[in-house]
Amino acid sequence: MEISMWGWLGFNAFVMAMLALDLGVFHRKAHVVRLREALTWSAVWIALAMAFNLGLYFWLGPKPAMEFLTGYLIEKSLSVDNVFIFAVLFAAFRVPKHCEHKILFWGVFGALVMRAAMIFAGVALIERFHWLIYVFGAFLVLTGLKMLRPNLKPADPEKHWVVLLCRKLFRVTATYRDDRFVIRYEGKLWATPLLLVLLMVETTDLIFAVDSIPAILAVSSEPFIVFTSNVFAMLGLRALYFALAGMMDKFRYLKFGLAGILTFVGTKMMLVDVAPIPIAVSLGVVVGILATSVVASLLRSREVKGVDSISATQNPEPLFVAVVPESFACKRRETLQDAKSMM
Repeated sequence: MEISMWGWLGFNAFVMAMLALDLGVFHRKAHVVRLREALTWSAVWIALAMAFNLGLYFWLGPKPAMEFLTGYLIEKSLSVDNVFIFAVLFAAFRVPKHCEHKILFWGVFGALVMRAAMIFAGVALIERFHWLIYVFGAFLVLTGLKMLRPNLKPADPEKHWVVLLCRKLFRVTATYRDDRFVIRYEGKLWATPLLLVLLMVETTDLIFAVDSIPAILAVSSEPFIVFTSNVFAMLGLRALYFALAGMMDKFRYLKFGLAGILTFVGTKMMLVDVAPIPIAVSLGVVVGILATSVVASLLRSREVKGVDSISATQNPEPLFVAVVPESFACKRRETLQDAKSMM
């Protein structure tokens, strides 16, 4: 499938225009994103992705359109993991609510650049070294099985190597400076904790991309399909975060669904030369696994809510208490005295 230079330029121009409209018009001023706004933007990004998918159907035919839809659903479902990690990071660093959108905007922008490089590199490697498709497939299967393990205690982000390196290389203020990543004080540049959070978001997405890029390469080897489906899933990530941030506990079985999807696409990659699975079957399996995990999660959530309401009448103590470890707080460094004078 050959895509002209104008096709690539047109799509990237559309993406840049939407990002400029998002940041420059609708979110020019930092504010707390409410649920209604998040749901509206989620609907907008999904509608744009489906409109593009329809355009692919008439432009390139049913097979590329089906590949795009399958890849989009895989990337969209895997991006939920990003949402959980973002919530942990924002709580750990005590990010002000009105700064979250700006972090996610620039985080997604950086992720798009990184993923574009990884997609083209992955396609080129598979075309040159076909045996790598088996390596990617085995990696996805192992990753899917690994996701079935019980949740581990989250590590202290302040001890992450990215944060430690940043504190060694830059002067870091003790507190946030509104929504600024860098400030100038007495002729010297200071980084703010907001920059640390942004670097952590970028690092986290890079780690998740190691899983998601091979997963979508199992669906299509066409760079344009892989890239566009990835981009549309990433563009809707910010709205997805604000829509799900307050109800992530309701999707307790989604992790098992994601594990099943990764295991399936990994198996599909390893069987590509023996028993290739048609794209229509792949789409049906992905939709089935995703729908089953979501429905099961919602049903379970209703049961737990019912138990909690009954217990609450018998015992005033809450059944579950969400606590952010004190070690997660942004620690004051030796720069505290200097930073205080700046505040």
